[in-house]
Amino acid sequence: MNKLLGFVKREAVLCISLAAALISMIFVPPNEGYLGYIDWSVLGLLFCLMTAVQGFSGIGAFRRLSDLLTRSFHNTRILGALLALMCFFLSMLVTNDVALLTVVPLTIMLFRGRERVKIRTIILETAAANLGSMATPVGNPQNLYIYTHYEMPLGEFFTTMLPPTIMSLILLAASALLIPSAQMSPEATGEPVKSSVSAGKLRFRAVMYCLMAALCLLTVARLLDWRICAAAVLVLALVAEPRVLCRVDYALLGTFVCFFVFVGNLSAIPGIRSFISSAVSGREMLVGAALSQVISNVPCAVMLSGFTDNARGLLLGVDLGGLGTLIASLASLISFKLYVNSEGARKGRYFAEFTLYNFVLLAALFAAQTGYNALFG
Repeated sequence: MNKLLGFVKREAVLCISLAAALISMIFVPPNEGYLGYIDWSVLGLLFCLMTAVQGFSGIGAFRRLSDLLTRSFHNTRILGALLALMCFFLSMLVTNDVALLTVVPLTIMLFRGRERVKIRTIILETAAANLGSMATPVGNPQNLYIYTHYEMPLGEFFTTMLPPTIMSLILLAASALLIPSAQMSPEATGEPVKSSVSAGKLRFRAVMYCLMAALCLLTVARLLDWRICAAAVLVLALVAEPRVLCRVDYALLGTFVCFFVFVGNLSAIPGIRSFISSAVSGREMLVGAALSQVISNVPCAVMLSGFTDNARGLLLGVDLGGLGTLIASLASLISFKLYVNSEGARKGRYFAEFTLYNFVLLAALFAAQTGYNALFG
């Protein structure tokens, strides 16, 4: 029973999505149409990306990058700003959650005993990872889903997301002033990365993971079929390090499957489909941002995609909607859990400052994007 409760607590979103799917089956009994609900290309590409990212993480590539960039900076504000910018740009390539899993533990180590600096830096890093990840189709799961589901041209994706990305970068840079400024001793800025694996084996694995990443990018650019990519990545993983397949977030893949079933069943009920479609139509950005605060932006993207053809509005809504509450983006929960498990953690202060900063940032970016849309369409 304790193991079951632990699983439910750890994978709350998966359990909720499974419950929603099972309830929807009462009204639309399982049939051959269920297979049509699932977007297999999204699942396949997401699996490939997670495998490559876990591979790079396993050989310490991201930690080495973090250590390299932080070795020469000894002012808390400058170092905090650098770490946040690292999250911003790193998340564009390796997803927001991986960026935070890489940088937040380093932040906790660097700012040990400086609680105000630590809290504000991690809050800024979390916002930076959520906002930077919206710049590319592979930056987060909802982007990959919308880009693939709607078959958005790559150029349209980038032109849609470039304005809010630039606005986000400006606001994040200004937010660095919130981090207290103080000098740090040089020896406090990192520890060497150690590995029990030989240098030759690490280089071999790095080559394999680079090949995986290249295949994923070719698939995102629609130059390679996702099935070929998935098969090749699976073979490369087995050759390089079979255990990397165990580190893939299968709960996220399962969450997608459950929401595909749930949304597909809702869409199959004419009255519900008509009601939700009319409520969402013309308000995709607002509804996406608002609903993300309650169910988080990944399931929100999957759910609303069944009721609107406005990919751009939905994309903007769920990406900006990653700001706000602690559950608006699952990546935010990652950094929160890492912080509360650190020595001297002040959970109440973190939660209060996180919520205030995120809602102010959300309001500013939403207003700026609304103004941009009104001027340029």
